[in-house]
Amino acid sequence: MPIVTIQVTREGSGPGRSSVTQEEKARLIAGASQLLLDVLNKPLEATFIVIEEVELDNWGWGGLPVPEYRKRRAAS
Repeated sequence: MPIVTIQVTREGSGPGRSSVTQEEKARLIAGASQLLLDVLNKPLEATFIVIEEVELDNWGWGGLPVPEYRKRRAAS
């Protein structure tokens, strides 16, 4: 029984969005499940997909919190 965890940032996938939509999550679940079926022959009903949304302040890039990294990058 495979368990796949997908982490996405909670900042939305487009302008004006603050999170990934339910439709996008459903597509991620379907796609990851199908991939495991195609590659490892794991049945859909035996595959678990977990989507974790990470708050923007809870991850970093380039040694900085992401908002600060993006601010500095935009200024340069």
